[in-house]
Amino acid sequence: MELLSPGASLPNIQNYVRRMEAERGLDHQDLASQCLKLGEEVGELYRAVRKLQGNPQDPSGRITDVGDEAVDAQAFEAAVAAMIDSGADGSSPW
Repeated sequence: MELLSPGASLPNIQNYVRRMEAERGLDHQDLASQCLKLGEEVGELYRAVRKLQGNPQDPSGRITDVGDEAVDAQAFEAAVAAMIDSGADGSSPW
């Protein structure tokens, strides 16, 4: 699978995430499941930031990278947005 180019638009990110999920067999998740995964990823991002700032929530926890966790959270946000078709055509239902 090709990588996203820097500065990719929301529709490009959503399409990328759709293809990535289909490639991994994860394209049959419901909205609630995707939102739960998004929440988990945001929690991991928060823990990585705390660890980076020298105040880890779990000092013996696995080492995480803020950039990696931010990308993971963004991917799930794009997946949720794609499920409600938010912005895929430049519009939004909100």
